[in-house]
Amino acid sequence: MDIRLEKATKTDAEAIFDIQVKAFKPLLEKYKDYDTNPANETIDRVLTRINHPNGGFYKILFDDVLVGAICVFWREETQFWISPMFILPEYQGKGIAQKALRLLEELFPQATTWELRTILEEKRNCYLYEKMGYKQLENWKQSLNEKATLVHYKKSVTS
Repeated sequence: MDIRLEKATKTDAEAIFDIQVKAFKPLLEKYKDYDTNPANETIDRVLTRINHPNGGFYKILFDDVLVGAICVFWREETQFWISPMFILPEYQGKGIAQKALRLLEELFPQATTWELRTILEEKRNCYLYEKMGYKQLENWKQSLNEKATLVHYKKSVTS
């Protein structure tokens, strides 16, 4: 299983957008979080992320097939934020996200913290992040609606 990350460019925007919608649509239908779900975003939002001066999108390639993407940006030189990360539903559960997170961390060895948010009710997501060393911040929760709660995860890296 060959997994690698490759920096996305504007020519990748449509493919990334299509995968983003496919990956997040089941969650949109389940939680009805129309204001925050990436399946409801526009391709312009994907382009903005690709061209972000302090970050960008990385394509997740599985045996040279584009199966997902991970967006990263930094607030300061050592504080990194992941949002969003997604993999096509048919490729989920194969360890791709774990490997992608490890590869991303290797790309930015200067990072001292990594942060992200996910839906508390999505136990597989929470399990993945906790397995990768992220800790849920107990004092930060945001109700999206009566069905979904957003939680904040942080991972501190020691050199």
